[in-house]
Amino acid sequence: MDMAAPGLLLALAGCVSIYLSSPHQSWRAHAWPARPARLAGTGLLAAGMACLLQSMQAVAAVFTWATWLMLLWTLLPWLGAGCAWMRGR
Repeated sequence: MDMAAPGLLLALAGCVSIYLSSPHQSWRAHAWPARPARLAGTGLLAAGMACLLQSMQAVAAVFTWATWLMLLWTLLPWLGAGCAWMRGR
């Protein structure tokens, strides 16, 4: 079974969890509790990496995972700004 899609979805959930624990996030009125959300996010990121390692060679898995994280952590603040802008209209 191909584990690439579940790995990317787990990494997405981890990034969202870590992002929502930031005091400067703009998706919600209040940030999630920092310590539990960051621990859960880190666990989800590790699980995503484990799935990717089962699906592809190690170098490709690390490259895919790192590129995906860079994309998400660039995109999430922009999506938050868009949500805040839409709420303000």
